[in-house]
Amino acid sequence: MVDRSHGYEAAAAEFVKVRSPSIGVARVQDWANALPRGAAVLDLGCGPGVPITEVLVGAGLGVYGIDAAPSLVREFRRNLPNTPVVCEAVQDSTFFDRTFDGILAWGLMFLLTVQDQRRLIQRIAEALVPGGRLLFTSSAHIASGTDVLTGLASRSLGADEYRQRLAAVGISVVHEYVDEGGNHYFDAVKRPAAQGRGSATTR
Repeated sequence: MVDRSHGYEAAAAEFVKVRSPSIGVARVQDWANALPRGAAVLDLGCGPGVPITEVLVGAGLGVYGIDAAPSLVREFRRNLPNTPVVCEAVQDSTFFDRTFDGILAWGLMFLLTVQDQRRLIQRIAEALVPGGRLLFTSSAHIASGTDVLTGLASRSLGADEYRQRLAAVGISVVHEYVDEGGNHYFDAVKRPAAQGRGSATTR
């Protein structure tokens, strides 16, 4: 049976214990503050909700979380009881059957297979409204390695392929930057519709 949590269900307790309360917070805070208050945001691979999802909620955004590890989803519900979350793999998720003003995938993309990353980029494009924002982390270099917590494989498509595949579905990378933990960010925007920016609605 395939472990859709990529080892994070087995490592959930350790992950909650060792996750830094500060790494990535400032970068995500800046991104969240650039979105309109009340904007609908999907947090893919939300984990226990602390500290990253907590930043989004604190910025006044309408946040929805998805994570494949049941133990982390239980932690999320304890930490953020008023924020909707579902326990499912991003590969299988319906993304709450709606569209979003912003999508965040912190620490997730490089855990997926190459083909699943490519498919996820397409699905993100479909779920973002025109003018919507995307922020995700992955290495800028083509790389494969081992996740330090789970010991399972991780891989990055590299900045060139990420940019090309995003551009092909109407999303442009506008900034790249690195946080204090060495995490590389791709900050991107979906091309606005011809008659102006839409807003997130149910499909």
